Amino acid sequence: MRNFHFAGRSTVHAQNAMVATSHPAAALTAIDVMRAGGTAADAAVAACALLSVIEPQSTGIGGDCFALIQPRGEGKIVAYNGSGRAPMAAKAEWYLERKIHSVPLTSAHAVSIPGAIDAWGTILRDHGKMGLDTLLQPAIKAAEEGYVVAPRIAFDWKNQFEKLKNGTNTERYLLPHGKPAVAGDVIHQPELGKTLRAIAKDGRDAFYTGEIAADMVETLRGIGGLHTLEDFAAHSTETTSPIGTMYKGHDVWQCPPNGPGITMLVMLNILSRFDLTKFAPLSIERFHLEAEAARIAYMMREQYIGDPQQVHVDVAGILAKEFAEEHIKNIRMDRLLDLPNVAPPMNPSTVYITVVDKDRNVCSFINSIAHSFGSAIVSNKTGILLQNRAGGFRIQPGHPNCIAPGKRPLHTIIPSLATRNGRAVMPFGVMGGQYQPVGQSHVLTNILDYGCDVQEAIDMPRGLHYEGVYQLEDSVPAEIVEGLKKIGHKTTSVVGPLGGGQAIWIDWEKGTLTGGSDPRKDGCALGY
Repeated sequence: MRNFHFAGRSTVHAQNAMVATSHPAAALTAIDVMRAGGTAADAAVAACALLSVIEPQSTGIGGDCFALIQPRGEGKIVAYNGSGRAPMAAKAEWYLERKIHSVPLTSAHAVSIPGAIDAWGTILRDHGKMGLDTLLQPAIKAAEEGYVVAPRIAFDWKNQFEKLKNGTNTERYLLPHGKPAVAGDVIHQPELGKTLRAIAKDGRDAFYTGEIAADMVETLRGIGGLHTLEDFAAHSTETTSPIGTMYKGHDVWQCPPNGPGITMLVMLNILSRFDLTKFAPLSIERFHLEAEAARIAYMMREQYIGDPQQVHVDVAGILAKEFAEEHIKNIRMDRLLDLPNVAPPMNPSTVYITVVDKDRNVCSFINSIAHSFGSAIVSNKTGILLQNRAGGFRIQPGHPNCIAPGKRPLHTIIPSLATRNGRAVMPFGVMGGQYQPVGQSHVLTNILDYGCDVQEAIDMPRGLHYEGVYQLEDSVPAEIVEGLKKIGHKTTSVVGPLGGGQAIWIDWEKGTLTGGSDPRKDGCALGY
C-alpha cells in the first residue's frame, strides 16, 4: 500500500521470535536472551534494564512499569500495574496550606515511589526463566564500561539542557563536561552500575530497603520531600485482569486504571461508529474524526479516572457503547464539538518494548520516568534518576485524581494487545506522553481500516489535538492542514516527532512474525 508521500522502512520478518524497541542495542539484547532460552518476559526486562541506562531521558529504574502478558498467545491475559504511590504523608491539605496548587514537576513532591524494579521481579516470577542476576548484566556493562549516545537521545539531551543544569545532582551525573551529550559520545555511569549490581545480587529488596532506599529518601527529604523508608519498603505491584473493547472484529486490551488505557478504548468506541474507509488515510475527515474522538475521550479521562484503590471508577459504564453516544451524535464534519478545554498536567517520555518468543508468549511492556529526564533529581550516591510521575496528580480535593497518602497518580503509559478469537495478533504500543491513546488508535486503524502493514502504520504522519491546538507533524500534507483550519481547528507544526511506536503482527497460519519500529526513535525490530 506504499502510496504515501514518503518511503518508509521495510517490515522485519522471522519465524522463531521477534522484538521491537527504541534502540538497536536493546533489541539485540532481547534477541540474545531469547536465543539463550529466555522467555518474552525475560527479554523485555533485559532490554528495558539496558534502556534504563542508555536512554536516560525516557526510562530508568527510578520509574514505573506496566505490562500485558499472554502466555503462548492464547487464553488469559495478565495485566501488571507497576506504578508507584504517593508518600503516606502526602495529603492535599498539606500542599494547600502551603499555597501549592499543582505539583512542581522538578520538586521532590513530583517523585512517587518508583515501581519498575518490583514490577520486573513480579513479571519474572510469573513468566520468566531467568533472574535479575542474569538479565541486568547488559545494563551493568553499559553503565560501567560506557555506552555510545544515539542521535534521538542526543536531541532530547540538548532540549533538556536547562532542566538538567538546574536539577538535583543532574549536572554531576548527566552533564558530562558541563554540556549535553551529543551523538557518538561515550557515557559512563559507575554509580548506577554499582546500584544495578546490588539489585542483580539481592533483587527488589536491594532497591526498596537498605542503603539504596535510604539514599533515595535522604536525597528527597533533603529537598523538602515527604518520603520515608516505610513508603519504599511497602511498595508492591498489582496483578489484575485487562480491560478491553471490540474494534473491527478484534479485541483490544489495556491495563485498567490508574492506567489511562481506557482513553484509547473510548476513542475506539467512538471511531467504530464511523466508516473510516470512506475517507483516505491522509484526509481532512480522518484527522478531524480522530481529533474529535480524542477530545471526548480525554475529557472523560480527566473527569472520571483516578486510582481505583481509593476512588470509584465505573470502568464498565465508561466502556459501555452508550457512554459516548451523547457526543457521537453531535459530531459534525464541518465544525468542532463545543467541549471544555482539557489541560492534563503531564506530557512525559517513555520506552515501549514488544516481544514474542518461540513459544508465542506475548509481552507488551512499557517503562517510564514520566517527563524527559523525570524530575531532574538524581539520588545522591546511587546514580538513580527519579521519575516525576506524581506531577500527574491534581491538588484538588474531591477530584478522582487528587493527591492522597499511598495513592497512585493517573498515568500516561499504556501497553496494548490486540487479539482475535482469543488469540494474540498484535502486541503494540506508542510512546509519547499524552499522545499515547491517540497514537495507538492511529496505528491500529491504519492497520484494520486501511490495510497498512505494521511498519507503514507506524510511519504514517500523525497529529495530536492537545490543549485546544491540533499539533501536526510536518509530514501532514499542507492541504490537510488548511482543510482542518477551515473547519475551525487551531493548528501548529509540532517541534520534534510525535511519539514512537513498536508493533509485532503474529500470523498463526504461516507461523511467522512481522515487526515494525518507529523511525522517530533510534530503534528497530529484530527477529530470528
